[in-house]
Amino acid sequence: MLIGIDSFVSIVTDPDTGVDVTPVERVQHLLEEVERADQVGLDTYGIGEHHRREYMDSAPAVLLAAAAARTSRIRLNSAVAVLSASDPVRVFQEFATLDLISQGRADLIVGRGSFTEAFPLFGLDLGDYDDLFAEKLGLLLRIRDKPEVYWSGRHRASLTGQEVYPRPLQDPLPIWVGVGGTPESFVRAGVLGLPLMVAIIGGQPARFRPLVDLYREAGRQAGHPAEQLKVGLHCFGFVGDTDQQARDDFYPGWEQMFTKVGKERGFSPPSRRQYDAQCGPDGAFLIGAPGTVAKKILRISEDLGGIERMAMQMTNVRLAHGSLLHGIELLGTEVAPLVRG
Repeated sequence: MLIGIDSFVSIVTDPDTGVDVTPVERVQHLLEEVERADQVGLDTYGIGEHHRREYMDSAPAVLLAAAAARTSRIRLNSAVAVLSASDPVRVFQEFATLDLISQGRADLIVGRGSFTEAFPLFGLDLGDYDDLFAEKLGLLLRIRDKPEVYWSGRHRASLTGQEVYPRPLQDPLPIWVGVGGTPESFVRAGVLGLPLMVAIIGGQPARFRPLVDLYREAGRQAGHPAEQLKVGLHCFGFVGDTDQQARDDFYPGWEQMFTKVGKERGFSPPSRRQYDAQCGPDGAFLIGAPGTVAKKILRISEDLGGIERMAMQMTNVRLAHGSLLHGIELLGTEVAPLVRG
């Protein structure tokens, strides 16, 4: 199993001073985080894509390219690239270039995104939410197949034999589909034979087993070999020296973020009781001491019939940079060996 980290590059308020870290400092901190993850033996580092004030990941390929220049072995991926609001030609070119810079360490994980700001920003109709993704994913896969592309659709000008370059070092460039909880999304990934990245931000991970089985069955019926139908998870996570310390350090930022999102979407404010339940044995959060987190990763993998990748969303709007670096070190030097063992 590959163990790694995903980041949305959130603006961070220093918990000791109450002052926001400057954008320049935040980007430098991000690069230090990826470098530390590489040094301690983690397998992956992903950067999301958002177009909101509180996140600094609107250009993930640029950030990943900077990280590629400072690392040597860790795989670098989107988490996720919002394909619905992007041009598949440019997305492929950016990640093919990243693959060349990193010497074959790029993974492209595409999805529809959990926020909607990108649609009006780029002049798109939110009513076309699903159709945009399905059409653009088809084009992206066509581009991956060969440089000379013939294609037509509703949401983009046709391609009549134009060539798309550069080509990546990896052939083919790994493309994963990021999904939430929609059965149709799981089936689509299975039919296409694409690896699946499941975002689990709450509840019990075991409840996703029927959807993962649906994905695997759809892939089997489409004729894809079982080893091609990989499953990865994206979950909130943080590693501390003790369970209590990890929970206490991560909670303030988590509570702040979900209070804001809850106001926007009409949800009730989150509570510490809910948070602690998610940190418990059956919840979705991988937050605790190394042994606790490793045990939970293995339990979740068993519940879902085996997973190939676990990416922990460790960044947090009120977590000190030093604490995050320490958490990354514990994940790489203590958690990952326990899981691999």
